[in-house]
Formats: sequence, C-alpha cells, structure tokens
Amino acid sequence: MTKLFNKSEYTKRRRKLRREMPKGEKLLWQHLRNNNIGFRFRRQYGIGIYTADFYCPILRLVIEVDGLSHAGDEAQKCDVRRDSYMRSLGLTIKRYTCGQVWNELDSVKQDIVTTCEQLARVRGSGVPPPTPSF
Repeated sequence: MTKLFNKSEYTKRRRKLRREMPKGEKLLWQHLRNNNIGFRFRRQYGIGIYTADFYCPILRLVIEVDGLSHAGDEAQKCDVRRDSYMRSLGLTIKRYTCGQVWNELDSVKQDIVTTCEQLARVRGSGVPPPTPSF
C-alpha cells in the first residue's frame, strides 16, 4: 500500500513551510497547538503530494488558512483539485481566509470547535470534550 501521509520525499518542504508560516497561520496555530481546543492538531502535515496547514488525524479534519496567493483563478483551480483529492480520502476540509483569522478569530475558533465536536460524534471518537473557554 502506498504511503499517503507525511511522505519522506516532502519532509524538507514541510519543514520550510513550518519555519516560514504566514502570520495568519501562526496566529491560528497558537490556538490549535497543545490540545488547546481538546483535539490534537499537527501543522504542515503531508497528505499525498499536498501539505495541509493543519490536520487533526483522529477526526480526519484539514484546516486551511488562505492568503492572497489563493485569490487568483489558477490558485482556486488548484485548491479545488486539492480539496477533491483530500475529500476522496474521506477527509473534511475547512477553509478560512487570513482576514477571517485576523478579524474574526473568536468566530473562527468557535467554528473549528463546533466542527471538531460534530466530527467526534459522527466518527465515534468518544465523547467530545467540553467547549474550551477562549
């Protein structure tokens, strides 16, 4: 069986992406790391040839923070292909813009918590933890 997650040939690229995270990703990571919302997330996680900004393996949840580089037509087509591929693996994808992360951080966090709790119930990964206080 072919390895799909964190392929070794993309390790250097993932490390570079972790070192050079955009500010919006850094801000959201501060709230996702260390089980801050009750679920463990990994950053710059390899899925096939793609790298997810954040990934929760137990829930199979991908979170993407889109900056200006995602605004063009070609970039949006790439995002559609990427999302299709990830969905074909049974993953759930949530996308937020950098503007949403910066200007509506509490709403973004609450949306992520709600999504995590729903996926935990659906996927049977136990009783969801209490909603964290932000």
